[in-house]
Amino acid sequence: MKTREVVITNASGLHARPATFFIQKANTYKSTIWVEKEDRKVNAKSLLGVLSLGIAKGMTITLIAEGPDENEALAGLAALIDSGFVEA
Repeated sequence: MKTREVVITNASGLHARPATFFIQKANTYKSTIWVEKEDRKVNAKSLLGVLSLGIAKGMTITLIAEGPDENEALAGLAALIDSGFVEA
């Protein structure tokens, strides 16, 4: 199991469209992936779960991945977040 902290930098946070891009990217990996904010942890492959965290600009979240491509999953999701959700 690997973890990585990332800061949300895009203006709208992880809501609606960015969250859709995020879960689409998460679903390309075989690993189990979680998003953790404070004391809550949700499945990164669930749109409702991710939206329920109410992640806004400037917040730090922890990505957790466990599985055969966990390193690639964390790197890919962190790159998507760092890009401000420019790629789909």
